[in-house]
Amino acid sequence: MISLSIIIVSFNTKEITKKSLSSLRKDLIKYPLEYEVIVVDNDSHDGSVEFLLDLEKNWNELHVILSKKNLGFGLGNNLGLEKSSGKHILFLNSDAIISDIDFRDLVKIMDMQKDIGALTVKVVLPTGEIDPASHRGFPTIWRSFTYFSGLEKTFANVPILNKLFGGYHLINLNLNNIHEIDVPTGAFLFTKKEILNKFGGFDKDYFAYGEDIEMAFQIKKLGYKIIYYPFWKVLHLKSVSGLKKNDLNIRKKTSYHFYDSMKIFYDKHYAKDHNWLTNKFVHLAIDIKKSFNK
Repeated sequence: MISLSIIIVSFNTKEITKKSLSSLRKDLIKYPLEYEVIVVDNDSHDGSVEFLLDLEKNWNELHVILSKKNLGFGLGNNLGLEKSSGKHILFLNSDAIISDIDFRDLVKIMDMQKDIGALTVKVVLPTGEIDPASHRGFPTIWRSFTYFSGLEKTFANVPILNKLFGGYHLINLNLNNIHEIDVPTGAFLFTKKEILNKFGGFDKDYFAYGEDIEMAFQIKKLGYKIIYYPFWKVLHLKSVSGLKKNDLNIRKKTSYHFYDSMKIFYDKHYAKDHNWLTNKFVHLAIDIKKSFNK
């Protein structure tokens, strides 16, 4: 068993995937360890397949898996997970650029501290700000309300109140220090294969979006911690996400999956604790939010 398997799902993102893999390869030369990179292509039609197959010929540690249909983010990653042989697993987005991360350090942390089930580094956007999706609490009704109502932003710099109203993104916590979080982003999610085997990887009920929240929930349900480790950094371009595509049809499909994932997670974990009227209201609130983001 090798030390690390890095799994990337590709779908019509040839140029950005090329940048991601190039930076990753340089980083792995700088900080050598036993590794493999598995790229699962979700039936791309933009030249990605030809590029990946050519690169595979010149990179012994790269393995390309071609899917005959778009499996979505979670199932695509699961296909890569099935073929992986690493003790540790990194789920990495095709639009994540790694220029300086010593994975040996992350491996050491996971091996020494057995109570850690997953970790993420500091994931930053091109603006230099942290990607909010990389540092989250679980989306309870209260946390979701305070975030979408703007209360989180209003009280962001007010001690005590930022903890009360900022649980959606855990804004009261110091981003320069190591600490526990609920949910990292699937753009950079580092864990162990033995932990993933306990619940089977990403939940098949999610096509795109929400899979990382569900996985984090399952990891913490097993009693493990999820750690934010800001001493290494990854750039998340995020500009190629479906919600930002110029193609209106793609944006509509992405919006559907984005908001549908909220309902799936709520129904799986919170609906049973509330009455039918509350559950109906939550679904309605999600639909209203969706209508404003068409």
